[in-house]
Amino acid sequence: MEILLQVLLLVVGFVLLIKGADFFVEGSGSIARKLQIPDIIVGLTIVAMGTSAPELAVSVSAALGGSSDIAVGNAVGSNIINILVILGLSAVIVPIIVDKSMFKRDFPVLLLTAVLLPAIAVVFGNQIGLAAGLIFIAIFALYIFLTVRAAIAYRKSGAGDGESKIKILPWWQSILYTIGGAAVIVLGGNLSVEAAKKIAAACGISEAIIGLTVVALGTSLPELVTSVVAAKKGSSDIALGNIIGSNIFNVLLILGATAIIKPINVAQTSIIDMLILLGITVYLFIICVTTKKINRIAGASFLALYVAYATYLFLSMPPQPVA
Repeated sequence: MEILLQVLLLVVGFVLLIKGADFFVEGSGSIARKLQIPDIIVGLTIVAMGTSAPELAVSVSAALGGSSDIAVGNAVGSNIINILVILGLSAVIVPIIVDKSMFKRDFPVLLLTAVLLPAIAVVFGNQIGLAAGLIFIAIFALYIFLTVRAAIAYRKSGAGDGESKIKILPWWQSILYTIGGAAVIVLGGNLSVEAAKKIAAACGISEAIIGLTVVALGTSLPELVTSVVAAKKGSSDIALGNIIGSNIFNVLLILGATAIIKPINVAQTSIIDMLILLGITVYLFIICVTTKKINRIAGASFLALYVAYATYLFLSMPPQPVA
């Protein structure tokens, strides 16, 4: 009965995370529109951070609660799921054409984050601390600067003109949605982490595996919905941009901010998962460089790789003692 209650609380936590992110994005986006901030910059900053808010809330809550394995597992697991499950499913629905502009800025930063994460963890003695966090945040700030600069140039060219898709709300409603959404995200993050920890303890599963699977999948639901809906509507390029942007945010912003708040201890098994993420990222890059698209066969291979990865995780679990 207790474990069923924790599963229910975990689901409720995920729902709060998703709805909180929706309200936060709608409210903050409306405020930005009222202040006449260009839509494209809103999308690249406020909306992108809003969809990554669940991962941020969970990772910070986990780190502050002494569950570093969940904090790291959530970020690494979300990135693995983003590529193998979300991008794989999107490509199976509609093949994704890769915009050549992504090779100039986004892919290099994505590869850099995948290399830096295990490298920094090893160099700093299996810990992502203040120095590492500041490095991540500095790179993130540079990436956002370059992205915004490119967005402004794109808008000035006239290519970005068009009707805004961001709804303008009354001031009171915009502020209420922004503050309320942020509060709900924090509440959902705390609830999810506590429930995940109790489920892991009850089932004899390590917090690292819970973070890499259940928590990572739950916090990746906004990206899943966004990418699959975009693919079904024929906007497959949005799916790829969403995944690359989220993966960059998860490492640089989320782990960086979490490490600044409280140093994150990294288990040896987490280093292995970071290396697996690096291999998956390189595989994605090779496919995009050689074919300039992610077709249905590549998408199916991503899904197959996730099945293999999930199997590896559960086979690597230590045997449980016989009662």
